[in-house]
Amino acid sequence: MEIWINPACSKCRSAVRLLDDEGADYTVRRYLDDPPSAQELREVLDRLGLEPWDIVRTQEPDAKELGLEEWPRDPGARGRWIEALAAHPRLIQRPIITADDGTASVARSEDAVRDALARRG
Repeated sequence: MEIWINPACSKCRSAVRLLDDEGADYTVRRYLDDPPSAQELREVLDRLGLEPWDIVRTQEPDAKELGLEEWPRDPGARGRWIEALAAHPRLIQRPIITADDGTASVARSEDAVRDALARRG
């Protein structure tokens, strides 16, 4: 199990605290210091069952600067969105937990973290 976090994020800290409380075996990836590649993002999106625009933090200054609200949200634009997330990792919604069963979740709630814990191998 791996969790992508920004240590400054309260939701990330809460998720890590819950993982610790449950004795989970996991690794932490500070994704702003170690940004995921476009390929890693594709893999995580497949595991999430989501599209890149579904995990974008649209209120971030980078999103506004890039004009993401105006970008098409269709299969033809998917690569452009993924490249933007790879180039601007601050845009990625957090925390993201990749579970041992091959799935992943955007773990912004305690229930989502518990769901990921339930999918441990």
